[in-house]
Amino acid sequence: MTLRSDVAELLAGAGIADVDVDDAVADEHVRSSAYRRVVLVAASSRSRARDRAIVAAILRDPHEMGAKTAVVALVDGIAAQAAGPAEFRQWSAELLPEIDALKTAVYREFIRRRVDDWLFSLSVEDGHVPTPVELAKVTDWMQRVLADGSTSLAVLALLAESGSSKKIRNIAKNRAGSRELRRATG
Repeated sequence: MTLRSDVAELLAGAGIADVDVDDAVADEHVRSSAYRRVVLVAASSRSRARDRAIVAAILRDPHEMGAKTAVVALVDGIAAQAAGPAEFRQWSAELLPEIDALKTAVYREFIRRRVDDWLFSLSVEDGHVPTPVELAKVTDWMQRVLADGSTSLAVLALLAESGSSKKIRNIAKNRAGSRELRRATG
């Protein structure tokens, strides 16, 4: 496969006709923008059948940073609509072998960490109350996502006590004490 054929196939598969393939091949910024649109279409689809092929094609791009960014956007999009941790774990397990195609180790690790963060978040949404040791294993980004969005008083109390930064601890403490949250969960 060539970059041109990968880009053309990705755009056609997503039904995106307003991006010139030659422009995308010539300009990594145009291509990165196109990839973001492709993964938005893929994430909004009910079918997960093409996801591995989409990820493989994107990760063949010589501009690894743009490829990594697009794959992370797909991971975020799928996690946002996953029915739970088991579904997301199965989906991500099929993609993780493709991640090894990235030459840059920090990009591979970043995507794997994002998958792990979402697995953690989905298990919390599913009712799991993590321990401080489990919380310490997720990124500051995910702790902030949980502090901003969790409706579990137990999770917010844990973040208020054991969050990785003062900002995360304060957000969790303030949200745990909010009347609206107490009314919604009480």
